[in-house]
Amino acid sequence: MADERSLTERGLDNSLEGKIKHAAGHVKDAVGGLTGDKSLQAEGKVDQLKGKLQDGLGGVQRDLDKPL
Repeated sequence: MADERSLTERGLDNSLEGKIKHAAGHVKDAVGGLTGDKSLQAEGKVDQLKGKLQDGLGGVQRDLDKPL
């Protein structure tokens, strides 16, 4: 089933999800650093990057939906 929402709506969703993913990754990174768990710290850094990318995608989607 195709997503019938506008690019702006999808962009807002992606930005929000990206920001949440980035924040969760930041927490994992910090907890991993405090506990010495390098694996958790690395996972947090990856989640932060994924979150930034998803937030960026959301911004592009919103920009594409703007009238010229």
